[in-house]
Amino acid sequence: MAELEEVAADILTGRTHRHLVDVAGSQNLLTQKSVLVHKKALKPFMTLKDEAEKQGFDLCICSGFRSFERQMLIWNEKLLGVRPVMDELGGPINLIELDPWQQIQAVLRWSALPGTSRHHWGSDFDVYDANAMPEGYQIQLTVSECEGEGIFAPMHEWLNSVLIKGQQQSKGFYRPYAIDRGGVSPEPWHISYGPIANSFAQQLTGDIIRQQLLDNLELVSLDTVLKYLDEIIRRFVRVSGEDNL
Repeated sequence: MAELEEVAADILTGRTHRHLVDVAGSQNLLTQKSVLVHKKALKPFMTLKDEAEKQGFDLCICSGFRSFERQMLIWNEKLLGVRPVMDELGGPINLIELDPWQQIQAVLRWSALPGTSRHHWGSDFDVYDANAMPEGYQIQLTVSECEGEGIFAPMHEWLNSVLIKGQQQSKGFYRPYAIDRGGVSPEPWHISYGPIANSFAQQLTGDIIRQQLLDNLELVSLDTVLKYLDEIIRRFVRVSGEDNL
């Protein structure tokens, strides 16, 4: 295996923007907000976007880079009851009925622990087909949008044919959450640029994650997170087979 190019901890954990470029000018946007991606992932994404266009799809990113601070806001608001936490059927979970560890597991099914999100890297994107959207449509990022009669199902069916077969990747991209392994819930809208993501995943160690958490004591349920951190990493951070990509 080739030696990995060393990546700084602040890049791995979403504490800096210095490895990113803005893709906003290269896609149709619902708003004029910036969409940041890793500079080495921009050209491969644009190649994939061009191929999608030939099939009649406008492949766009609705979420690229997400900072540690943004991920922590999402995390804290979910555990404090400000944002809803959903079950597998899309219904709200009453966190009050759960113990602290159960609450954390419920949140982790859909939202990464700050410092561990793949969106920190700029290699991972949530995508949609802008051509399929009627005016005023609000993207939900649900499985029902991506499969069957879903609004984005045709584009994702095409992506299935060009991205992955099992653990094989094509065009450099794959779906890290293609199937349910008992950790993160399946996310067909989430694609990852393997040449970057695989390297970053191997370098994001438990020690780096723990130190980031200890440096941010305002994280809700920090004590419980630290108690179960090894299991969180095993179930919700590591992606099976990624070292072979």
